[in-house]
Formats: sequence, C-alpha cells, structure tokens
Amino acid sequence: MSDHDVLNLIKQADKAISAEDFEALMDFYADDAVLVVKPGQIAKGKPQIRKAFEAIAKHFKNALTISQGEAQVIESADTTLVIMETHLHIGDEIKPVTRRATYVFRRDPIYGWLCTVDNSYGTDLLDDR
Repeated sequence: MSDHDVLNLIKQADKAISAEDFEALMDFYADDAVLVVKPGQIAKGKPQIRKAFEAIAKHFKNALTISQGEAQVIESADTTLVIMETHLHIGDEIKPVTRRATYVFRRDPIYGWLCTVDNSYGTDLLDDR
C-alpha cells in the first residue's frame, strides 16, 4: 500500500468510525458527499452521513472496527479514486467481512483532500440490478 495522503486520511477516518467519533469523522467528508449505506440506500450530505454512521454502529451493536488491506490510488488533478480492500471486524467474529471498496476524493484548496463518494460495496453494487 502506498503512502498517499488520502490513504492516511482513510486510516484516520477508520479510527474515528471504530471509536464512534462521528463528529471527527465528518471532517473527512465534503459537504456534498454521498455515502452508500447499503445497496439501494444512499446518504447525501454530512447530516445524513452522520445519521447513517450512527445507525450502522447501532446495527452492529457498537462492535464494528474497520481496517484496510491492499489499495490502488489513481490521481488526476484535484480528484483521486481509491480502490481498496476494506475489512469489517464485527464483534467477536473471527473472520472479518472484506469488501472491495471505491472512494472518490476531491482536493479542496482550504481543507485538502475530502471524500466525495464513499462506497464500501464497490462494484458489488452492480450485482443488485
């Protein structure tokens, strides 16, 4: 995995999710960001994204931690696409759920890289057609 700034931000965001620090988590998102909550359900904007993460934490009985595996970063001008293995560690489960996520980041002149599309399901969304 490379040392791209965006990968470091994703690690920090994962720590905020795992710690259920949703206030800090919102700093990683653009105001107009979208989060794929689950196939067919999207949260738009920081208020909806925060509510979605609160609901996700409750769904997993406050026992969700996230880590990352292999990643590819493709950058062009002020946009970056990240294709990454995302590992969801749920409670006492021995084996994590692994997804091949896609994330899009935009470079803001003031705040730096901000996530605009958070899709932990990646191309699996195509399976629900």
